[in-house]
Amino acid sequence: MKGAALAAVLGTTTTLAPMQAAAQETFKVGVCYDLSKTYTFISPQVVQAAQDLAALINLDGGIGGKPIEVIVQDHGNEPQRGIECYERLRREGVFVFETLSTPVAIALIPRAMRDEVVMMQSLVGRGDAIDGSVFKWIFPVGPTYWGQAANDVAFIKEREGTLEGKKIGFIYLDYPFGQEPLRILETLAEKEKFELKLYPVPLPGNDQAALWTQVRRDKPDYMISWMFSNGHVVASREMKRNGFPISKYISVNWLNEVDLKNIGAEEAKGVLRGTNVAGSKDLPIIKDIVTRLYDQNKGAGPRETIDDVYYNTGLAMYSSIFEGARIAHEKHGWPLDAAKLREGLENLKDFDANGLFAPVTVTAEDHGGGGKTRVEMWDGSTWVPQNDWTAAYQDVIWDVVKQYSSQFKLD
Repeated sequence: MKGAALAAVLGTTTTLAPMQAAAQETFKVGVCYDLSKTYTFISPQVVQAAQDLAALINLDGGIGGKPIEVIVQDHGNEPQRGIECYERLRREGVFVFETLSTPVAIALIPRAMRDEVVMMQSLVGRGDAIDGSVFKWIFPVGPTYWGQAANDVAFIKEREGTLEGKKIGFIYLDYPFGQEPLRILETLAEKEKFELKLYPVPLPGNDQAALWTQVRRDKPDYMISWMFSNGHVVASREMKRNGFPISKYISVNWLNEVDLKNIGAEEAKGVLRGTNVAGSKDLPIIKDIVTRLYDQNKGAGPRETIDDVYYNTGLAMYSSIFEGARIAHEKHGWPLDAAKLREGLENLKDFDANGLFAPVTVTAEDHGGGGKTRVEMWDGSTWVPQNDWTAAYQDVIWDVVKQYSSQFKLD
């Protein structure tokens, strides 16, 4: 592992600016991540992707001739440490942040709104933050947890023909990440007339035996899962023990190749995953990174990480930020600031993050951009898409978004 990636995993501050930018303006991105506790199953891969993408863009002249600088610090998934990271980097001139943590994102939203700096919230955080008319500085570009959960319900309906009278179980880590989809699932249960059964799991997700015994009694038609890492491994064992078919288990997008290896490729056969990014390694952006960075021994981390879907997730997230900055520079030139970046992000049109996710169009009113996902099935050797990219129940989602976003008030 190269120095920058190793330092990131250890939680120290790292920067990546191959175009040495001493005494020169740079586009700084504040990456306040959990690199030491709960999210270590994903954060190093996302950091590596962010650093690689910045390096690739810097090789081509950066943004308007200025390099991108990715500044990484550890918050340990603790809101107070996330706030400290945010305040420290803001004093260094950073005006765009990413946290990869729902608890930290929720804690930082009021500060980012008050300070008028851009906070990215792609694939995490509160679902109503797509309402740009309220959350003017928050950008959940791509599918939110609300959208992903709604699309999972739509997938089940497509398979079953109707949801009326069906039972859908929701097994989730009982803290903000896992609790986030509850609002939309409860709304859809009422609309579609299915019974929603809730199975909260205490962190870190190892204690599930009693819940799966209850699942055996309840006999839900499907289980939607909002867990990650070893939580899926434990669930797979309990499903087998209780006779619940793994083919009726739809995971949130946080289920990757490492989890499959720990479950066992054959044991996991048939498991479903809602996904928000393409898992392909044949995309032009990844081929470019391999050729221009890894083949030249300039990658930010181990080469094998590129085979992980979480690496693609990181590329998708940071493609949005850098494209917003490019548009902002094209419109206004240097120097960039938060207001210009916000305008750039609000002008993303049919943007697919270099083929990594379904195209999004972000506006001043819609900071999510449509947020399509699809469901994939593990066939024992690869993930096979089960439907097209879709954004279901948008009218229902926006009704719930408006209901909750209208309650947001700054102190």
